[in-house]
Amino acid sequence: MRDAGREGFDRRLIPPMVLGAILNPINSSMIAVALIPIGQSLGEPPSRTAWLVSALYLATAVGQPVAGRLVDALGPRRVFLAATVLVGVGGGLGMVAQSLVVLVVSRVLLGLGTCAGYPAAMFLIRSEARRTGVDNPTIVLTLLTFSSQTIAVIGPALGGLLIGIGGWRATLTVNLPLAVAAFTLGALRFPRGGSVPDGGVSLDLPGISLFSGALLCLLVPVMDPGSGRALLVLPGLLLAALFVRRESATARPFIDVRVLSGNGPLVATYLRQWLNNIVSYSFIYAYTQWLEEGRGVSASQAGTLLMPMFITSLLVTAATGRRKAVRRKLSIGSAAQLVAALLLLRLDATSPIWLLVVVGVVVGIPQGLNSLANQTALYYQADPARIGASAGLLRTFMYLGAIVASAANATAFRTGATTAGLHELAWLVVGVAVGFVLLVRTDRSLRAMEDAPAA
Repeated sequence: MRDAGREGFDRRLIPPMVLGAILNPINSSMIAVALIPIGQSLGEPPSRTAWLVSALYLATAVGQPVAGRLVDALGPRRVFLAATVLVGVGGGLGMVAQSLVVLVVSRVLLGLGTCAGYPAAMFLIRSEARRTGVDNPTIVLTLLTFSSQTIAVIGPALGGLLIGIGGWRATLTVNLPLAVAAFTLGALRFPRGGSVPDGGVSLDLPGISLFSGALLCLLVPVMDPGSGRALLVLPGLLLAALFVRRESATARPFIDVRVLSGNGPLVATYLRQWLNNIVSYSFIYAYTQWLEEGRGVSASQAGTLLMPMFITSLLVTAATGRRKAVRRKLSIGSAAQLVAALLLLRLDATSPIWLLVVVGVVVGIPQGLNSLANQTALYYQADPARIGASAGLLRTFMYLGAIVASAANATAFRTGATTAGLHELAWLVVGVAVGFVLLVRTDRSLRAMEDAPAA
């Protein structure tokens, strides 16, 4: 072990951290251009294939706090290794799936498998700060964000290329080499340690069950409206109330609602992450499907048209990543997000390519600013002893945003990815973007954080 303060961040940790960070975005970005081909192959409409998105994010919404708790208790190494195995299994199952149900199961496994990368990285960043005596996470956080966004840049184009070569199943093959590489590097470079605590690790299985049941009951009527399904809203609300009651009373909750109620700035960060990702994932999935069906481009062309979005986010991240500037980043990002939402209302089947490129560029600005700013805010707002769990919960709110976007997508595209459906969804996105702007403008803690000297 190196002497604290004598050397900087252990760079040997960076490759497995980066691999862990890209597992989710590569599965998120490639599926965006694969949804229409999958639906055509399996005879399923967009309202049904939307479950491929929701299934992954339901799994990650539950899995992120669990992974964070396990990382805090056991250390990052063993949790990360187990998760990479799930990624390989999920990818392999998806490659041979013959029905939407099996494909949904594979996406659940992929969602669970991609949960460990982020809390493991946050844990290692914090432990390296203790070891070296230098508490400046901005560069490493920027690197992780930059690598994820790089994958998001090439993901849609790569997905379109793979679909053209080998069909939509080819988009799942990338999980196998990535899982092997992540497992190998994690085993070789992540520090050992984190023995199982006396009495084991408490995972609050009742809390997990109540949370999962509430999400499913509230989501099914929106994703798959039909006779009697609306009645699930009532048990969903009941399960949600029971969840809050239990988590407020238990000593080791799945989600510590008591901590949330006592830390207003952290709650605001979670809410911003939720709203930001409703908008972000509405563009990634609904906009992509509309390009293929409503605008009539191919999967590979849709992937190419998404590249301005991701390239802009890369450039913005590279230009601003080294500066903390949380409030300024969120102010600019929230304004650009609202403009992008309004632009959706201008699109139709005859929209020129230049307008589609402009939409991608404008959307890329908040993509490059908001998530990184929220991650930086969380690093300074969270209890250092619970950084893994807090980071996992930030991702839970991110995926809850993706779930809302997916549900809205299924509702707007009930009969296909039409321009009318896109405009219906756009009004929701505009409302959410306005809420994000107001949340940034009214959060005084952001100004205090920006004025404070860097650690």
